[in-house]
Amino acid sequence: MTRRLAFITLFLSFFSISSLAADKTNPQVLVQTNMGNIIIELYPDKAPKTVENFLRYVNEGFYNGTIFHRVIPNFMIQGGGFTPDMTKKITHSPIQNEADNGLRNRIGTVAMARTNDPHSASSQFFINVAQNTFLDFREKTPRAYGYAVFGRVIKGMKVVNHIRNVKTGFHNGMGDVPVNPVVMTKVTQIK
Repeated sequence: MTRRLAFITLFLSFFSISSLAADKTNPQVLVQTNMGNIIIELYPDKAPKTVENFLRYVNEGFYNGTIFHRVIPNFMIQGGGFTPDMTKKITHSPIQNEADNGLRNRIGTVAMARTNDPHSASSQFFINVAQNTFLDFREKTPRAYGYAVFGRVIKGMKVVNHIRNVKTGFHNGMGDVPVNPVVMTKVTQIK
């Protein structure tokens, strides 16, 4: 009887430890827009610096009131750097590119936007709406470094697809800008 009780106690202890480990989830971010909500799951195990940087902007409230300022229907929707009047927001210093993390630019994944300098990403990000394999890391050269994927949309792809099809035009010298602003009204980390 004592042996059986010890086995049951050991089993229950193991089960409770296992269920705690199973409850550990990746960070998630809720992006509330004037067109609906999007939930993004982040991958700190694959892109730790990128996720830390993104969450810093989220938790500072930086993205609140910014827009998706670049929308290309068969490519991606990009935001996180401009206000509705196309004023560029001041950002923190750029981060190291983590595109060599094994994640790919596939439909629904979220990656950092940047200039031609591979290590120039700061606040702007994009959601892929196509299989953008040409954006993937190939080698550590300026032309082939790629764009760091750090998360994916787990809820709200219908909203993303609605945004990708909005009418766009030119504004302040930039193309592919939605005619009617697509505003991120509030962006928060889901606790």
